[in-house]
Amino acid sequence: MTDQARHSRTAVVIPAAGRGVRLGPGAPKALRALNGTPMLIHAVRAMAASRAVSLVVVVAPADGVAEVKAMLDAHALPGGPPSGSWGSTDYVVVPGGDTRQESVHLGLKAVPDDITTVLVHDAARPLVPVDTVDAVIEAVRDGAVAVVPALPVADTVKEVEPAEPGAPEQVVATPVRARLRAVQTPQGFDRETLVNAHATIALTGEGATDDAGMVEKLGAPVVVVPGHEEAFKVTRPLDLVLAEAVLARRRANDGF
Repeated sequence: MTDQARHSRTAVVIPAAGRGVRLGPGAPKALRALNGTPMLIHAVRAMAASRAVSLVVVVAPADGVAEVKAMLDAHALPGGPPSGSWGSTDYVVVPGGDTRQESVHLGLKAVPDDITTVLVHDAARPLVPVDTVDAVIEAVRDGAVAVVPALPVADTVKEVEPAEPGAPEQVVATPVRARLRAVQTPQGFDRETLVNAHATIALTGEGATDDAGMVEKLGAPVVVVPGHEEAFKVTRPLDLVLAEAVLARRRANDGF
């Protein structure tokens, strides 16, 4: 690693403006409690656990910026700057848009010019280990323009022709499982590459749900580093049960 890479700064953008309807009615998904603490707080702490991360930009619902800022302040360590901090990691809150792609784009605008590496992390992946975060950052600093953590796919996957909900769907292909990976976050990027992707790829429909996919559309290479089973996405009620079990195991083993 070059001296320039060692001294480059990393920021994380966490889009947390979604409603998370699959978890059922109630607060936005990122604000749902996990072991008594909002998932978003767990996610920010997971990013701040990396010594390489100097800033976390939280993209909140447009009508919930003050609420999210107050929540982050309530869980922050004392003695930080006005924007708040966890130790050496600062955080800011900005309003999001109607789609994830729009929210990430707005979060990128809040990243200072001296930041060279940007991660994008799902607030709904609150338990990603710091080793995974560091591996993504390290790969970007070593020259990759886009990096995703991922796991081999355990199930056989079928490509189907979509049908109405509940109706049988015709299988059209069976991809080779050995070539498939289940992608997680944080996804890491050379800052200029990610900004270019968001400036180039048109926002259509619900927008892009995967920033690495936007970079792929530019023709830039995306590489994979090993993910972690605890970096799963909390999407459905059963995922909350699993996440609570992981936290309970961490408390028992590590005093987390």
